[in-house]
Amino acid sequence: MQSHAKVVIIGGGMMGVGLAYHLAEEGWRDIVLIEKGELTSGSTWHAAGQCPSFISNYNMAKIHHYSNTLYPRLEEITGQPAGWHGCGGIRLATTQEEVDWFRHVAGFSANVGFHMEIIGPDRIKELNPWLETDGILAGAYTNMDGHVDPSSACNAMAAGARQFGATILRRTRVTDIKLLPSGEFEVTTDKGNITCEHVVNAAGCYAREVGKWVGVETPITNMEHQYLVTEPLAEFAGSDFELPVMRDPATAGYYRQEQKAGLVGIYEHFGSREAWAGRGGFPEWNSENELFEGDIDRIAPWLEKALERMPIFANAGIKRIINGAIPHTPDGNPLVGPAPGLRNYWQCCGAAIGIAQGAGTGKYLAQWMIHGDAEINMHCVDPRRFGAYADPDYTRAKSFDDYENMFETPLPGREIHAGRPSRVSPLYEPLKAKGAVYTEVYGWERPKYFAPKGFEETLQYRRNNVFDIVAQEAQAVRERVGLMDLSSFAKFDVTGPGAEALLDGLTANKLPKKIGGITLTHVLSDNGRIDGEWTVTRLADDRFYVLTGAGTERMALDQLTFAADDVVTIANVTDEFGMLVVAGPKARDVLAPLTDADLSNAGFRWLFAREIKIAGIPVRALRVNYVGELGWELHAPMAELARLYDAIWAEGTAHGIADFGVQAVNSLRMEKGYRGYGSELTNEITLIEADCTRFYAPEKGYFKGRTATETVRLKGIATKLVYGEVAATDCDIYGGEAVMHGDSVVGVCTSGGYGHATGKSLVFAYVEPDATDGLEVVILGERRALTLHDTPVWDPANARQKA
Repeated sequence: MQSHAKVVIIGGGMMGVGLAYHLAEEGWRDIVLIEKGELTSGSTWHAAGQCPSFISNYNMAKIHHYSNTLYPRLEEITGQPAGWHGCGGIRLATTQEEVDWFRHVAGFSANVGFHMEIIGPDRIKELNPWLETDGILAGAYTNMDGHVDPSSACNAMAAGARQFGATILRRTRVTDIKLLPSGEFEVTTDKGNITCEHVVNAAGCYAREVGKWVGVETPITNMEHQYLVTEPLAEFAGSDFELPVMRDPATAGYYRQEQKAGLVGIYEHFGSREAWAGRGGFPEWNSENELFEGDIDRIAPWLEKALERMPIFANAGIKRIINGAIPHTPDGNPLVGPAPGLRNYWQCCGAAIGIAQGAGTGKYLAQWMIHGDAEINMHCVDPRRFGAYADPDYTRAKSFDDYENMFETPLPGREIHAGRPSRVSPLYEPLKAKGAVYTEVYGWERPKYFAPKGFEETLQYRRNNVFDIVAQEAQAVRERVGLMDLSSFAKFDVTGPGAEALLDGLTANKLPKKIGGITLTHVLSDNGRIDGEWTVTRLADDRFYVLTGAGTERMALDQLTFAADDVVTIANVTDEFGMLVVAGPKARDVLAPLTDADLSNAGFRWLFAREIKIAGIPVRALRVNYVGELGWELHAPMAELARLYDAIWAEGTAHGIADFGVQAVNSLRMEKGYRGYGSELTNEITLIEADCTRFYAPEKGYFKGRTATETVRLKGIATKLVYGEVAATDCDIYGGEAVMHGDSVVGVCTSGGYGHATGKSLVFAYVEPDATDGLEVVILGERRALTLHDTPVWDPANARQKA
C-alpha cells in the first residue's frame, strides 16, 4: 500500500466512485479510494436505480441532469457497460396545484438542459397502455432520463477512474483518521496507513461513524426502504418498448418495468423504520450486501393503490422483496462539500437518491476541491447548511419526515414541523400567541407572517390567502412602523490588534474607519466568486461586530477562524444577542422616548451604530435594515429581548406599530432592489456580474479574490444581473424561471416577489450581457413581459433611510 496520496476517499459506493472518477478526469491523479468490501456493497448494489430529471430544486436538477447525460455514455468512455435504460419518466398529477408545480419545473427545465413536457391522460396512456388514468389530470414527462443498473454504472465509473490514474483498494477497512500538526490527515487502515492532503467521507451508511473520528457530526439517518419485483408478465414479454418510470404521489412511490417483470417501490407515509435501530442506526463494520426481512404489511396501503394503477401487476406473483438501507438527511439533499470546522475534510454522503446524484455530485465536488469553486450554486448540498442544532434527535425526526414525504408536492408555504422548534428566541411563544406563523432557517424559528386565529394557508404556486396579510404588514412598515424578531442573524465579535487586518484581507469592500461605521461587504473565493455577505460594524479600534445570514453561520465561523491568528479572537455570539428590527417612518418617534441617546439624523446617522440603552436595556443599535426605511436593528442581550420588545410595542401603539415577518421583508427588499445571498449572490457569480461594484474596492490593496475579480472586470462578463418588473396577474417569481428572447433562453430568474407598496411583481435575473429589450419570463407555463429597471422602484435615492 502506498504511504502518501493527494486525496483519500473512504467508501466505494456510487458517491465515492463518482467523485474518484471526476477528480481523476479533472486532472488529479494521486487519488486513493478505499472500500472495506467490494465496490457497491453498501447501499448502491440494492438500489432500484431510478434517475429522474424532474426535481423541484433548480440546482439539484442540474446535478441529476449531469448524471443522466453521463450514464448513457459511460460504456463508450470506459469500455464497460453501465446498464442504462433511457426509457424516460412520468410524474402523475391529480390536483391542480400539482399541475402548477409541473409548470414551475418545466419553466426551468430548458435552463438546466433536460426536456420536459406536460402531457394529458391520453398521451400518458399511449406511453403506458396498462395504466389506469382515472383521476389523473396530467403527467410531467421527461424523456431524457430513465434508470440504470447501479452496480454496472458504479463499476463503469470505477474503471474510468482507474484508466485516468486513480487507485482503488478493495477489501481494505479504514479504522481511524487523525489530523496531523502539518494539516495533513493520517488515514489508518487494516493494511497500513496513508498520509494525505484531503480526506473525503463517502462512507454511505457508515458516514456518521466515520465523521466521529475527526469530531464531525454528520446529520444522517439510515432508513429502511422496500421495493418488490414481480414474476415476469406476459404483457411485457410481448412488448417491443420499455415503459417510462412512473412516479405517483397517490401510491407514495414509483413503479416501472424491470426487464419483463414489474417493479414497485413504496415510501410509506407512516410506520417507517430506521435501519439498524436496535444498534443506534449503524451497521456492523463487517456488514456487506445486507438486506432486511421484507415487510409487505408495512407498505400494504400504498401497494394496493399502486396495483390499482397498474392492474397487470396485481395478477403477477412477487418474485422478491428488497428491503435495504438508504441514508437520509434532515432536508433530503446530500452532504457534498467541506465538513464544518476542518480544512480539506470533505463530505460526499447522505444521498437518498444516490444513483441519480452520484455522478453529478462527483463532478461538482471535484470542481470545488480542485479549483476552489463549482460551476453551480452548491448551497443546497453544502454540509455547513446544518449546525450543532442538528443533533441525532433532530436529524432523526427530520429524516423520518423526509422519507415519509418523499412524494409530497413541495408547494410554497409548506412547513415541515418535525424536529421543531430547535432554536428560538424568548419571543417565540409570545409572538406565536399573537398569530405568528413560523418558518425555519438554520434551526431558528422566524415569523413568516401574523395570521388571525383559526387561519389556514392555502398552499399553491399562485397568490393565495396570505397575500393580503403580507400586504398589510408591508403597508405598516412603509406608512407607519413595523417590529420584527430577527434574532436568527449570525453574529460574531472579532477583536484584537489583528482584527482589522484579518477582516480587510477577507472582504472586498473598505472597512469603516470611524468608530460606529457600518459596511456591507462580501467574502470571495480565490476565483472571485461570492462566498458570503457580511455587515461589519466597527465598535472600537480593535473590536468589530460581524453579521451575516442565519444559514451561513457555520460557513462564516470557519472563514473567520481559519484566517485568524494568535492576536485575533473570534467569538460566536449568535445565541447571546437577540435582534429586533424597528423600521418605518415612525421608527424614531417610537424609540426616542425610550432612550437618552440622540436619535436625530445629525446625532445618529444612517449606516452608523452606537452602543446605547433603550428602556434601560443595553443594545447595539445599528441604523440599517433590509426593508429600505428609516429604522434600526437593535441587538440586545437575549435574556432582555422580551422586555425590550414589550417596551417598544407599548410605545408604538400610538403610532400604529405592527408585527411583520419575512414574507413582508421579501416584498420590501424586492422594491428596494436588495440582492439576496444564496439567490443573487452565490458561488457561481463575481461582484462584477452581480452588479455590486459599489461594494468592491480594489484600491484598498490585497484581499482574497481581488486578482480574479479584476480579471473579470477587465475581460468582461458572461452574464449580468438585472432587475425589473413582470406583467404578472396572479402569480410571482420563485426562482429558476427561464428568461426568453423570442425562442431563445437568455437567462434565469433568481428570486422575486410582489411589491405591495408599488403594486409591481418584481424579479432579479441573470441574463446574457446584451439582453435588454423584448424579454419575457415563463411563469407557470405562460410568457410574461419583463421590463428592466436601472434603479429600485421604491425610493431609489435612499431618502427614506436617511430621513
